[in-house]
Amino acid sequence: MSISFRKPRKMSDHAFPRAACAIAGAATFGIGECPGYSALEMTARAGLLALQDAGLGLADVDGLFTCLPQDLLGGLAVAEYLGVPARFVDNNRTGGSSFLNHLMTACFMISAGYMKTALICYGSNQKSAAGRLVSALRGSVYEAPHGARMPVAGYALAASRHMHLYGTTREQLGAVALAARDWARLNPEAFRREEMVLDDYMSSRMISTPLSVADCCLVTDGAAAIVVTALDRARDLAQRPVAVLGAGAETTHKEIASMPDLCTTGARLSGQRAYAAAGYGPGDMDMVQLYDAFTINTVLFLEDLGFCPKGEGGRFVADGAIAPGGALAVNTNGGGLSCVHPGMYGLFTLVEAARQIRGQAGARQLGKADLAICHGNGGVLSSQTSVILGSPDTI
Repeated sequence: MSISFRKPRKMSDHAFPRAACAIAGAATFGIGECPGYSALEMTARAGLLALQDAGLGLADVDGLFTCLPQDLLGGLAVAEYLGVPARFVDNNRTGGSSFLNHLMTACFMISAGYMKTALICYGSNQKSAAGRLVSALRGSVYEAPHGARMPVAGYALAASRHMHLYGTTREQLGAVALAARDWARLNPEAFRREEMVLDDYMSSRMISTPLSVADCCLVTDGAAAIVVTALDRARDLAQRPVAVLGAGAETTHKEIASMPDLCTTGARLSGQRAYAAAGYGPGDMDMVQLYDAFTINTVLFLEDLGFCPKGEGGRFVADGAIAPGGALAVNTNGGGLSCVHPGMYGLFTLVEAARQIRGQAGARQLGKADLAICHGNGGVLSSQTSVILGSPDTI
């Protein structure tokens, strides 16, 4: 008896359902310090605020996407707490890229007709509860014997390699930190708003050479949430819809010891896939909202997402190029370096882009804010996900 197999269908990077869905609501809660709230309570509060922003209620939610800092079944916990009898709960966790992955899944499922309204939410009380970074990352059997302090040591390794290959300097990494702080100073929600100059950066305490305290993300509390639904439905809701034009992802490794190239991340492919689906390129973007857990992230991702050639990231960010008034608006809320970093930052990139596109960013509002690329990073430069959002005019 012979067995025949159907020839697999060739997958296309254009398979993402372009502009089928939109962000209809967005909210944050408890940024900075939020004593007296558990991570679950913060997550729920952000979710309720996002639904209110969209003009919807819990009864409208039939898809729930979340993960809690230290609850392996956090999706079930949030569903129970909110009283949402969801048709689908996704608790998938890939680190800081999780929520952009959640958005991709939600868009596919909504466009397929399985659900109508997805709530994507996250919260952490790591600062008020523990006062330090809460991370499940540990050195692998290859790394732990050497005493590497993860995850910072992994990012320091990438930064050292970039410096060695391309001549990137600490002053250029400092330009990333200073730009983030300058944006944060325009954002009343940001946790760190005091002025920082290059001398402050250069004299900051070294953590893992070449990365100092000023190169590392904040340790804060904070919660965020977005509501996603079909674009046609979102047009009739309370806020101007923010269309999800394209998305792409790529995973290259888990441990930094297995990263194929310390200076090239999966963002190169995730970005290409997102651009192909959206029909736009790097030069069309009005802003970049990316996961800046460390200053080297910004340099690597700007290169890999096509904003400058490989090796030119340090020179690209120098002299205020990504600060307010610079050539490219990057992390307009202050990012994970100066606004908020409650263990995982990725969802905040989507909230900030939505606020900019809706014209609701206050003193930091960009003059032109129709297209944004948001980028999430998980693990130690391991999981990369890119999402392109646009105003109704970009569809």
